Amino acid sequence: MVLPIHGETTFRRSAEIRNTTSKAVISQDICSLMFAAQACCHIEHGDGRRQARVRPPGSSCFIHSSSLQLSVMRVVVVLRLFVSFLPTLLKNQLMSTSSLVRKLLSRQDSAVGASGLLVAHGLNVTPTGGAVRPLEGVTVLDLTRVLAGPFATMILGDLGAEVIKVERPGAGDDTRTWGPPFVGSESAYFLSVNRNKKSVAVDMKHPRGVKIIQELAGVCDVLVENYLPGKLRQMGLGYEQLSRGNPQLIYCSISGYGQTGPQAQSPGYDSIVSAVSGMMHITGPEDGEPVRPGVAMTDMATGLYAHGAVMAALLQRHKTGRGVHIDCNLLSSQVSCLSHIAANYLNAGKEARRWGTAHESIVPYQAFRTRDGFLVVGAGNNQQFVRVCQVLELPELAEEPKYKTNNLRVQNRQQLLDTLSNRFLQESTADWLKRFEGSGVPVGPINSIQEVFAEPQVKHNGLIQEMQHPAAGPVTVPGRRVCFTSRHGSSASSSAAAQHSVRTGEEKVQEEKH
Repeated sequence: MVLPIHGETTFRRSAEIRNTTSKAVISQDICSLMFAAQACCHIEHGDGRRQARVRPPGSSCFIHSSSLQLSVMRVVVVLRLFVSFLPTLLKNQLMSTSSLVRKLLSRQDSAVGASGLLVAHGLNVTPTGGAVRPLEGVTVLDLTRVLAGPFATMILGDLGAEVIKVERPGAGDDTRTWGPPFVGSESAYFLSVNRNKKSVAVDMKHPRGVKIIQELAGVCDVLVENYLPGKLRQMGLGYEQLSRGNPQLIYCSISGYGQTGPQAQSPGYDSIVSAVSGMMHITGPEDGEPVRPGVAMTDMATGLYAHGAVMAALLQRHKTGRGVHIDCNLLSSQVSCLSHIAANYLNAGKEARRWGTAHESIVPYQAFRTRDGFLVVGAGNNQQFVRVCQVLELPELAEEPKYKTNNLRVQNRQQLLDTLSNRFLQESTADWLKRFEGSGVPVGPINSIQEVFAEPQVKHNGLIQEMQHPAAGPVTVPGRRVCFTSRHGSSASSSAAAQHSVRTGEEKVQEEKH
């Protein structure tokens, strides 16, 4: 843990990083984040002298001090801050904090401090019941913001990787303020994709901040970033530059349109690329206007592709001993997800249209209105269509020559759908679900979000997970998507902005143990 100070705590060093093999230690914080800049501690190393001060709001001058004065100042600062937090901190936390403060302040190569107050809640997932963590031992440096990148790194964290999220001092990830709703001072949006991460604040516009990232990249296995192509290279943080110091580094770049090409320098949010890629063109009511999907599918797909690419690169590195640069972008991810829509056009010149809940090439395969809601029915083959007719007590439809095959049903779509729709309206969704039970026909209701999380199977699959937020306490988020055993791991938590601090040294990146 590092010295807990309201506002922004910055540790600067003027000495060059001695080598790229030096390690960094990630230590946990002991109080919740507060962005208000009520005090700031600066330390400068140069010419054998140190400058230090704790400044009140608005002040900026340094206090020059001798070694003795500096030692006294350290004691005063630590005592004042510890006394102020004594009612809320446990004695062992105070002792641990004091020890780490002394250790940090005694080093000549202190790198950076965390913005805000530091928290005692650990962010590591402690597996229970023998949960498998295939990426345990892998360290990921996360330079991403918003959704696609954070989603990818969260998945890596869920799989056991140690994820170090770098954020802007005093502000953090933009999505922290994307609300309401908020959980404490942070948006539910941010919490949804940032669990299992440690957060540090580094000013990457400052040369010393760049050096800190360089040193972290030197000891990490994976770096994921979503800056405009070329931006990090201008800062000395491009793949070519960092891989010279760490040839095993897997460097994943996520952008809107790719690292090269006519649109490479264009910024890309999910909705924009969803439109450009054709996703909006095929989404919406039949013959209606284009519609944005209810969730950011382009971002999510890109995050999944990025996570998969990183996994493949880790396997490749295991074989070759070398890292690789991954170019992952929203446009390529979404166009690849057009799947059969793209194949229809590329091979038959067939332009796509919007079908609402229906399927262009399968009938019946859509939502039907019931007496009190909707039921989605998917008859993907002729046998399933026969079963639909039996459940609906319309066996004669299965004998109609014009409905004998899926191709014929597609040709006679509207007449068949009119008959089926009238029948579905006669009973409730629950009644139809009971009728279809055991039929072998895939069916399901269109649930509200409240109904989703009331579904017994959702609960059984562990898709409701509680994590411990450092400031807000227990927070509930969608649980893990994949389980490697029959038993789930324990709950995990998201990090407050810059909740963790970095100090450079000879040790490998690790968490301070309390």
